[in-house]
Amino acid sequence: MSNPVDLVEVWRGDLLESVHQGHAVVCDELGQVIASWGDPGALIYPRSACKMIQALPLIESGAADAFGLTSEHLALACASHQGAAIHTDRVRTWLAALGLANEDLRCGPQVPDDRDAREELIKTDTAPCQIHNNCSGKHTGFLTLSKHLGGHADYDLIDHPVQIAVKAAFEEVTGEESPLWARDGCSAPNHACTLQGLARAMAFFATAQSRGDTRANAATKLVQAMVAHPDLVAGEKRACTELMQAMDGRVAIKTGAEGVFVAIIPEKKLGVALKITDGGTRASNAAIAALLVRLGVLDAAHPAALRHMSPDILNRRGFVTGQLRPVAALT
Repeated sequence: MSNPVDLVEVWRGDLLESVHQGHAVVCDELGQVIASWGDPGALIYPRSACKMIQALPLIESGAADAFGLTSEHLALACASHQGAAIHTDRVRTWLAALGLANEDLRCGPQVPDDRDAREELIKTDTAPCQIHNNCSGKHTGFLTLSKHLGGHADYDLIDHPVQIAVKAAFEEVTGEESPLWARDGCSAPNHACTLQGLARAMAFFATAQSRGDTRANAATKLVQAMVAHPDLVAGEKRACTELMQAMDGRVAIKTGAEGVFVAIIPEKKLGVALKITDGGTRASNAAIAALLVRLGVLDAAHPAALRHMSPDILNRRGFVTGQLRPVAALT
């Protein structure tokens, strides 16, 4: 990944101790780059930051309407959730409505990140299941689409009708032919694109409400679901949830593994994508918050902005030993 630039600094006292480098792009309604840091052409895997793209066929196909999906279902289809009860209860109910269960998922079991859910499993000596997986909402969306299309059980395979539809949507909204793919952490295919392509896709979502075609309507519903249910998209204390709440439903944002983050800003018709090259989540959180402040949609003084953009670094005794800061070029 060539020519990354400094995006986030780590200070301890008066010494710059560490630096996170990466790339960031802002695209307008035409998909053109209007601001960038690093290389807009950097090839990345968007990981979970592209879940709203992967959910487009769920609506476009008619499956969402056929199975009576609500905005909560659509938010979960875009989610990387904590595995809290508000997430797992809804996924379990959704699967049951399809006549399916945990065993039909292909995402693999995961210990939930939610503390209460994790402690309940320990107390009851219960193993985590696939419903606890942070991608179980996306996978239940895949199962819904597969059932609608009459697909076979292994919906995670690259040649399954579900994944063929996902790839087509991905390439069309990024405006690029994906050169390669790999299995994501949840086993679903993840297609590579440039950072500009990912930002272009987010700009497509940001301008969808101004059009009336089937795909635009699907994109609008997904954005509306994300901002209406930020607690379902991620969870307590997560950047996705807290920053969306801080922006009062004006902006949809989504993180992905290995330092990827995107933003959809309808009021400004802008799409944002960034990648931290070392994969650091603390840096991607800080960088997206800084860009949202820069673009005028997040109040820099909001507690959520401060918590994620420039958090204090504490030691084990609770002393402030340093601070994470976005570089001046971002702010």
